[in-house]
Amino acid sequence: MFKGMIHKNTALVLIALVILLLILPKIISYYYVYFVASVLVMALLAMSLNLVVGFGGLFQFHHGVFYGVGAYAIALLITKTPLPVWICFIFAPFVAALAGLIIGLICIRLSKLYFAMIQISLGSLLWALAFRWYGFTGGDDGIHGIPMPSIISGVNNSYYFILIVFVLSITALYLILKSPFGSTLQAARDNEQRCEAIGIFVKRHQLIAIVIASFFAGIAGVLFVVLERSVFPDLLFWTLSLEILIMCLLGGWFTFVGPIIGTALMLSLRTFIGIQTEYWTLILAIILALLIFFLPEGVWGYFQEKFKHRKAAVTERG
Repeated sequence: MFKGMIHKNTALVLIALVILLLILPKIISYYYVYFVASVLVMALLAMSLNLVVGFGGLFQFHHGVFYGVGAYAIALLITKTPLPVWICFIFAPFVAALAGLIIGLICIRLSKLYFAMIQISLGSLLWALAFRWYGFTGGDDGIHGIPMPSIISGVNNSYYFILIVFVLSITALYLILKSPFGSTLQAARDNEQRCEAIGIFVKRHQLIAIVIASFFAGIAGVLFVVLERSVFPDLLFWTLSLEILIMCLLGGWFTFVGPIIGTALMLSLRTFIGIQTEYWTLILAIILALLIFFLPEGVWGYFQEKFKHRKAAVTERG
């Protein structure tokens, strides 16, 4: 009975959340619509990272580079080729996935910190290429004024497009994690040696996970361009990857919803504290440190553990 009640309440909350997101542009200003759209873009990026770090156990510390590759791919395809925009939208995430495959093939031979170090080095190489190649990428100026179809022009239209793609993407990620592949990936995270002993090709599964995560990071990059109409080299810089790691840490590494919560918290703190004081970075650092210290399992991870204990207590009494 308790379990059925929880499932019913969860369904009602999800339905209410979807309805709220759909009517949001009607009840809030353009600025807050833009802010929510930004949260959705970054949340998708954080969730793609969580696939390989939280559920895969890999030290993917420069995941943001695939976000930048997806963004630059759509920008360059639109501005430098005669391809229709919608074809560019489809093609760009595959460019990011290809980058993930190439970097993954080089890094997957190593493990832990060595994996992270070589990935950061290769990602920094791509950043330097975008930063210096003025004739192709625009150099440190980036590419601005990227044209978009009228159907997704304007804050509200782009918001609905981002919302639809976000929902489809996280549904796909959820199905992947619940598939036999997702279960194998998590088993390899928990005990790689035992998985290899029973005949599982762990490195192959990890490489596939990197490619899948890069693909969804590329989708997030495309959505960024839809929202901002511009790209710049900072999208490929390692500091962005650090921010994404913090978002996952805040929400909860080993949870599906955690990165969404962490992203909303991180962007809200950075945006609204920054409006109030010039010392926002100090305040933000203190708040983040306290959250990480007192909630090491993340905000959503904390509530998930509380729910498990409550459910266990009810089961014992019943």
